[in-house]
Amino acid sequence: MDIPAQVIEELLVWIDKNLDKPLRIDDVARYAGYSKWHLQRMFVNHTGHNLARYIRERKLHLAARDLCTTSETVYQICSRYGFESQQSFTRIFTKTFSQPPGMYRKNCPFGRARPGAGQAA
Repeated sequence: MDIPAQVIEELLVWIDKNLDKPLRIDDVARYAGYSKWHLQRMFVNHTGHNLARYIRERKLHLAARDLCTTSETVYQICSRYGFESQQSFTRIFTKTFSQPPGMYRKNCPFGRARPGAGQAA
């Protein structure tokens, strides 16, 4: 594996571990030790995806999973993944999944949330 590929593979793991934090491109680039422009080029070349879009889509898919597997509110879920507001989260979620979060929860492809699931005991 060449150096850029190794950097990106390690970065993918780091991103997944930090999806519950705000992940700005500047912060990701600083962690990787590259300028944001160079890192974004490397990321696209290695994955075929835009870095910011990759992060947003990972967060959206985790939020979708949480809608189906927890009884947390939409606000709690969108806050966990660092969306600026519930309104912006709902707009992006609806664009991605073709239905708003509440409807997605009712039609869950992952199964139904259990009472108290995902909440600390």
